Amino acid sequence: MQFLDLTEHHSAIEKEAIEAMTTVFKNGDFINGKAVAQFEKDFATHHGVSHALGMNSGTDALLLGLEALGIGAGDEVITSAFTFFATAEAIAQTGAKPVFVDIDPATFNINSSLIENAITAKTKAILPVHIFGQPADMDSILAIAKKHNLKIIEDACQAVGAEYKGKKVGGFGDIGCFSFFPSKNLGGCGDGGMATTNSQEVAAQMKLLKSHGSSPTDKYFNVALGYNSRLDTIQAAILAIKLPRLKQYNEMRIAHAKAYNTAFAGIGDIVCHATAPDRVNVYHQYTIRTSKRNELKDHLESKGIPTMIYYRVPLHLQPAMSYLGYKSGDLTETEKACGEVLSLPIYPELSVENRDMIIESMCGFFR
Repeated sequence: MQFLDLTEHHSAIEKEAIEAMTTVFKNGDFINGKAVAQFEKDFATHHGVSHALGMNSGTDALLLGLEALGIGAGDEVITSAFTFFATAEAIAQTGAKPVFVDIDPATFNINSSLIENAITAKTKAILPVHIFGQPADMDSILAIAKKHNLKIIEDACQAVGAEYKGKKVGGFGDIGCFSFFPSKNLGGCGDGGMATTNSQEVAAQMKLLKSHGSSPTDKYFNVALGYNSRLDTIQAAILAIKLPRLKQYNEMRIAHAKAYNTAFAGIGDIVCHATAPDRVNVYHQYTIRTSKRNELKDHLESKGIPTMIYYRVPLHLQPAMSYLGYKSGDLTETEKACGEVLSLPIYPELSVENRDMIIESMCGFFR
């Protein structure tokens, strides 16, 4: 058994993918090709936003999004410490300061009730993370941002297709950021990312930044210091095949998660990842909590069941963030979660047999 097996996933679209890639080869439009423009249009429509801009990664979507909103040296951006390093990395790369807020222990999302206390005169934005595929508490975050005139950048890198009160994430804030890393719910065959926005001005600025700051009318006339961050045409062609299947992919993940939740109810001290009301959690990861995490991990691996720990070290205690001055005990819920979380295999093609084997091994450990 593998933690994530993409073999069957890709074999189902192999013929279409080869045809799409062949078309790109015949056209020779490997950079900014027709497939990129079409995929951007389709992705924007799918997510109910005005603009979608392909990037070479979700990390770049975050970085360029922050810069497009004018965030830089001397500014502060409030975010979660319970997420992948790229979230804080992107903030720091702009010269701004990441300010970490503790999480809701049930959802793992940023605790919106603590955000306002973290706001200072230097705060310019809030960067909520829709962690593991579950939307953050956007109503509260939007209200706080409006009250204090702050920008919102949604880190939806793990949450493509997730919904909050019937609306897909990535369209609530000023900018939404997505990753198409192969392991994601909508994954390419290499790196890729997307930024979404409803602002023509912000879209124009991100388009400028992602291509060396080149003028829209003359690519050799550079009006800003930018980056080389474009979604490859081949990746766009492959992702375009998968996008219409995304709903099905996510529904299959949700079905696995429901089976896990039912099986683990009342078993030992397992706490399942709670899905808040009015939200569609697309389960990029299925993560439980238990005080016996390390022993359980060893037990499952002895049965041939791979697991992962997302995340063992919270961002505020990462060596690269030591300059911020955080110490152990500053974010108690985040730190406790990092000591208890364990992610189990969950992907559309996970067989019922393997899922049942995981469930039986989990329950057997606690029995």
